[in-house]
Amino acid sequence: MATNLVSLLTSVVLTALIAFLLQVLFFSPITPHTLELSPAAKELTKWNDALQKVEKLGEGMLLGPEDVCIDPEDGALYTATRDGWIKKMHRNGTWEYWNMIASDSLLGIKISKTSPGHIVVIDAQHGVLKISKNTVTIVAAHCQGSKIPFADDGIEASDGNIYFSDASTKFDYHHWYLDVLEAIPHGRLLMYDASTKQTSVLLDNLAFGNGVTLSKDEDYVVICETWKFRCVKYFLKGDKKGKTEFLVENLPGGPDNIKLAPDGTFWIALLEIRVNGYNFLHKSKLAKHFVAAFPSIIEFFKTRGIYSRAMVVNVDSSGKILRKFDDSTGKVLHFVTSVLEFEGHLYLGSLHGNFIGKLPLE
Repeated sequence: MATNLVSLLTSVVLTALIAFLLQVLFFSPITPHTLELSPAAKELTKWNDALQKVEKLGEGMLLGPEDVCIDPEDGALYTATRDGWIKKMHRNGTWEYWNMIASDSLLGIKISKTSPGHIVVIDAQHGVLKISKNTVTIVAAHCQGSKIPFADDGIEASDGNIYFSDASTKFDYHHWYLDVLEAIPHGRLLMYDASTKQTSVLLDNLAFGNGVTLSKDEDYVVICETWKFRCVKYFLKGDKKGKTEFLVENLPGGPDNIKLAPDGTFWIALLEIRVNGYNFLHKSKLAKHFVAAFPSIIEFFKTRGIYSRAMVVNVDSSGKILRKFDDSTGKVLHFVTSVLEFEGHLYLGSLHGNFIGKLPLE
């Protein structure tokens, strides 16, 4: 009798396990590939905790300020938050609820180069927006007849053309982590042509196309590939027009947003994708299926990855890393998604923070 009971229980457990595995494998939202993570250079993994010294701007009133821009004309700072507001900090430090967009997916934000009083905002779900205090215009929401699924970051050139990223053609803003898990490049670099009002694809097959900026002379645009730990130049002028080359590779973190510095170098915000003790996840397809099937597990890895640290680097046009600032434990800043240099200070946004960090450059 006991033997029969043990056999029955064993059969039930095995059947349940098989059913569980079939559920994970055959109903998984991803078709994963393994991802090899090259170790970052040793000198770049030495921590300095400089970001723990930031001044906190707007603390408590900013919900996930992913990006920041500053108008050089009057020094006013703008950021977009998860509650749908574009919020403006005047040079005297006072804050203004500038324009309500009613979207939780406002990401990249830049000062318009062609429309005074306007900013360009990239909404992950609605595309490229041009916004003033009282108006909102959707500039680009479709590309070649299809809705842009995951607009991420962008910048307007002096001729009015807007270069922007489509992070993933498969996964949306609220499921961005699935693109990293799957490790198949679905990202694109797009261009909105101001003269034709059409949007075209400049590059595809990008590994989570993220931050976008222009060089000082606007002769090339740079786009970040987050889970390939690199940034790519796409040439707009000259003998290399239409060609690509790497600005920088094997960064110590996944590049999120990138911005041009006043001296022509670039500032890049880096995400902690290499998770100490858990990098096996990137090498195991079964583990990826399992995590994708149970999104709550993602939060566990976030606390040991992107929520645990912060890092930004300054690179020149040849990709040489000139400076690095970080918070090794996430004590003050973590999940830094953007970094902007203005008048001798860095301004740092975080999709998981409630303030803008301000750090003097000495």
